[in-house]
Amino acid sequence: MNKITDVKMLGLLIYEARKAQGLTQEQLAATCGVGIRFLRELEHGKETCHLGKSLQVVQMLGIEIFLKQRGELS
Repeated sequence: MNKITDVKMLGLLIYEARKAQGLTQEQLAATCGVGIRFLRELEHGKETCHLGKSLQVVQMLGIEIFLKQRGELS
């Protein structure tokens, strides 16, 4: 399980998942209903990317995100 500590790490995870699935940015953007520019910015870790759209992309790639409080056991 990857620990995401910043937007750049999330962007890298999204980039790697997209590549592993053989998708272009254009294909993924069209499938998720987001713009190519948004997807590029998300993959590059732009901190002001819209959370709702980011979650759409993550879900489409089959990535699950879990939250836990610090100190909580996994």
